[in-house]
Amino acid sequence: MQNIIYLVPVVGIISLLFAFWRTSWINKQEAGSARMQEIAGYIRQGAMSYLNTQYRVLTIFAVVMCAFLGFISYNDPASSPFIILAFLVGAVFSALAGYTGMSVATKANVRTTNAARNSLSKALDVSFAGGSVMGMSVVGLGLLGLSLLFVLFNTLFNSGGSDMLRVLNVLTGFSLGAESIALFARVGGGIFTKAADVGADLAGKVVAGIPEDDPRNPAVIADNVGDNVGDVAGMGADLFGSYVSTILATMVLGAGIITGDMSMVVLPLLIAAVGTLFSIVATFFVRVSETGNPQTSLNIGNWGSVILTALVSYFIINATIPANFTEGAASYASINIFYAVLVGLGVGVLVSLITEHYCSLGRGPVTRIINSSTNAGTNVISGLSVGMESTALPMLVLAGGIVWAYSLAGLYGVAMAATGMMATTGMQLAIDAFGPIADNAGGIAEMGIEDKAEGEATRHRTDILDTVGNTTAAIGKGFAIASAALTSLALFAAFMESAKIDSINISDPKVLAGLMIGAMIPYLFSSWAIRAVGSAATDMVKEVARQFKEIPGLLEGKAGVKPDYEKCISISTNAAIRQMIAPGLLAILSPIIVGFAFGPFVLGGMLAGVLVSGLLMAIFQSNAGGAWDNAKKSFEKGVTIDGKNYKKGSDPHKAAVVGDTVGDPLKDTSGPSMNILIKLTSIVALIIATMIAAH
Repeated sequence: MQNIIYLVPVVGIISLLFAFWRTSWINKQEAGSARMQEIAGYIRQGAMSYLNTQYRVLTIFAVVMCAFLGFISYNDPASSPFIILAFLVGAVFSALAGYTGMSVATKANVRTTNAARNSLSKALDVSFAGGSVMGMSVVGLGLLGLSLLFVLFNTLFNSGGSDMLRVLNVLTGFSLGAESIALFARVGGGIFTKAADVGADLAGKVVAGIPEDDPRNPAVIADNVGDNVGDVAGMGADLFGSYVSTILATMVLGAGIITGDMSMVVLPLLIAAVGTLFSIVATFFVRVSETGNPQTSLNIGNWGSVILTALVSYFIINATIPANFTEGAASYASINIFYAVLVGLGVGVLVSLITEHYCSLGRGPVTRIINSSTNAGTNVISGLSVGMESTALPMLVLAGGIVWAYSLAGLYGVAMAATGMMATTGMQLAIDAFGPIADNAGGIAEMGIEDKAEGEATRHRTDILDTVGNTTAAIGKGFAIASAALTSLALFAAFMESAKIDSINISDPKVLAGLMIGAMIPYLFSSWAIRAVGSAATDMVKEVARQFKEIPGLLEGKAGVKPDYEKCISISTNAAIRQMIAPGLLAILSPIIVGFAFGPFVLGGMLAGVLVSGLLMAIFQSNAGGAWDNAKKSFEKGVTIDGKNYKKGSDPHKAAVVGDTVGDPLKDTSGPSMNILIKLTSIVALIIATMIAAH
């Protein structure tokens, strides 16, 4: 077991080499006409400019956090100044994962458009290759960073084999760095993309009555930039944080189980490494014919990685874990860990299927919204109803999965269920990230292909991929939320162990107050994020209206007249950078203030409140937004309500656009940020646990 740990960074390097190989292949594909490359250049320049600005601001945040961690390490004997190193590596790797994925996505988008001019199959190949670079970069950097830092800290602090908890306490800094960057990237990217998207939709479709991605609309480039900074870079940082937090929480719980070696600590790293290898293998399963269904092809790749990982996990657990182990007063058979991994995989699949049901075209929930689109008010009411209803089944599945995994292998079993769910993150993220690339490809086709017939044929193929991408994005969000629930429970258990807490009594008025404060935090967080989108979108609509009014011939589409795309990009950038600070500080400061002011028991109550409230908010917002989005897209193909057919531009379509506008900040800004909020508060609490317990 001492030597097998060195195989994990090797797998991380293999994953990064695979990402490099796919990047090289993408760069060799034809980028299309000069006009297509010009549009793609605007998108790439805007995206990279925003990310550079965001990272400069986050550098200041990193310096402040290093000072705080220095204070913790000076006053807490269980910590070490090396926690600062772990934090910086986690933050840099998280930023690097997002930057790499977005850099490749902004090259793959125009190449997907060019491929779609002749072939749906080739377009899927290019867009999925771009997504696979994102997926394999995230898991490769995660495995490499965690395993190498673990080996380093184990050598420094645990050479005698008696101080594993200190090793993992210092390693928690890596997870803190990853989740901190993820939160700001997700919130900032979400504000950027939805300010541009909402502004472009309202100013273009509703006010001016022009099509989506029409080059006359000054906000469309900002919208396409937003797909990259929010749904690629933000999502990549998000799942990077989820990935490392899940593994680390399981390692912490494994350290409390005495087996005579490091097997329980190293096991989650091994399962994650196996999942990464089979995610790479499964990318070769994703192939589609010209008349085939891309969703089916992606599902084959996803299921392939899950099944292969589950099978090999059985042999790894048998080979590395003693036949029986003890957690607290309970004894378990090691085979139960394998069953817990299967439970985690099953929970992930079920939550994804439930999410698909509530968000997919042609399913009952989306159809209900379509039938309620006779006006904007009833569309919004129906969407809210669908979102609220969609919380029931996922919460029941999560509750059942937690109880089942706990009965199999205690809290370690719950954590291993989360690890099993996250093991195939590489494939999950590859499928998720292909969607924004396909969306961008459709925009480039609309703006960059001058021949009308060719443009329509190309847009038809990219729309097929985009529709699938909407569903995979919703499924990906459901997957991330489910993993956050199990991970947060594991982090909560690790916090209680570090703070020397056996149980938390919610009948204690102070603990109950902490619970209520925790339940409030996701609502306040969401309010700030949604308000930021609304404010920036209002500015965007005003700017688009100004350009239509002041630039002669723009709205009429006069030849040679171009809008000022840079101004709209600037509006989204400034709003995102300015407005992402408050929600981020709320997540980080709230556990610090409550913990030091009221102690570990009240902080435990607060964490429980954040977990339950945040999960419900995440599921509700993500699913409501996804359902509204696909209801709107249904009108673009034509739908029948009460025996009458309605298409794009009809009054019900305009009502659906309003509903989609309401749902946009829910599904792409505040909703996806909830799972990071849940985990980040628990990680901060874990870092300060021993210190507040001592006082």
